[in-house]
This record gives sequence, structure tokens and C-alpha cells, in this order.
Amino acid sequence: MSFVNRSVLEEAVRKALEISPKRNFKQSVELIVVLRDIDVKSPEGRIREIVFMPHKLRKDVKICVAAEGDMALKAKEGGAYLVLTRDDLNKIQGNRKEAKRIAQQCDWVLVRADLMPLVGRILGPALGPRGKVPTPVPMNANILELIEKYHRATMIRTKDQPQIMCRVGTEDMNVKEIVDNILAVLSALEGKLKSIHNIEKIIVKTTMGPPVEVKLR
Repeated sequence: MSFVNRSVLEEAVRKALEISPKRNFKQSVELIVVLRDIDVKSPEGRIREIVFMPHKLRKDVKICVAAEGDMALKAKEGGAYLVLTRDDLNKIQGNRKEAKRIAQQCDWVLVRADLMPLVGRILGPALGPRGKVPTPVPMNANILELIEKYHRATMIRTKDQPQIMCRVGTEDMNVKEIVDNILAVLSALEGKLKSIHNIEKIIVKTTMGPPVEVKLR
């Protein structure tokens, strides 16, 4: 990658892990990329993309699935955190408190395509404000593969400020694995920008740790 050196990234991640205060929970490793000359209100400046990283986060990623029949059964077998059938969705219709509870719990919501209108109507108002968008999956999709895939997923997006912040690892992961994940995110982000000069600053940190700036080339 032309704007950052892998060894410099490894050094920054190692330092972020070393100076992070110990907590009684597993901290995430976060990547922050500060952008410049980006208008987040313009279509070009509104970045929103799911990035599938090479390595899983060693943290409980809660994947919820809305499906019927065989797909619902396989989702349960495949370790989905929550499986909602059409009947389940209809039962919570109008129950905003339950919809919010589900939206808070789920990191990703995979939805069999024919259930998208129902999920959009019932869970959409709770998912939207949390930046979570139901992901449609084809009727014949291999839900086990998708669940596995979304355990490696992270979202890059701009909000009110010209920056992206996403989770790229956990503090117990190997430094090289974390860097692999960071490079995957930076590569995806680079593809969304007009120029690498739109990247002003790259920072890595743990959830509760101080930021460490990565030296750019």
C-alpha cells in the first residue's frame, strides 16, 4: 500500500496494545482514519461499505438471521445468535421495545430476501438509528458460509465528521493478524476515495486505550 508501511503499522499496533490499560473485559482494537477534503454531505463523501477481513475477531459477534424452513434450521445449527421466522416477526409487530432490544443485541442482521419487506417494516425503525442495515440473502444462499463470513466483517462509514472508525481486532489477537485486517480496511477505503491524499491521519487504539498515530509515507 503506497501511503503506509506494514512494519510501521505493526509497530503502532504493538505500541497501542502495550500502553493500553488492563480491563476486566476483552478490549477491541479500533482503527480511526481521519479524512480531508471530503464533504460528508455529498454523495461522494458518504462512505458506507462492509469489509470482510481475513481474520475473525476473537469476540462474540452476534449475527441474527431472519429466515424460514431449512435456512432457519441451518442458521440455528451454524451458531446464529438469534433466528427469527415470519411468525416471530409478526409477533413483535408494533412492539417497539422488543424491536429495540433485538436491534441492540445484533451486530449483523441477515435476512432471506422474501422477508426483507417484513423485517424492514418491523425492525427497520430500530436498526436504522443504530447504523445497522438488514442484509438480504438469496433464497438458496448457504447460510452457514454467510454466518462464518460475517464473523470477519466490519463496517466503514462516514457520519457527521470526515472520518471512519471501525473494529479491526481484539487485544488477544496476534499483531500480524490485526495488521492484515487493517490493511484490508485501508484497501477498501482507498477504493472509495478520489486520492490517497484524502487520508490525513491513521490512528490505532484499544477500546479504553490512548490513541497511537501511524506514520504515513
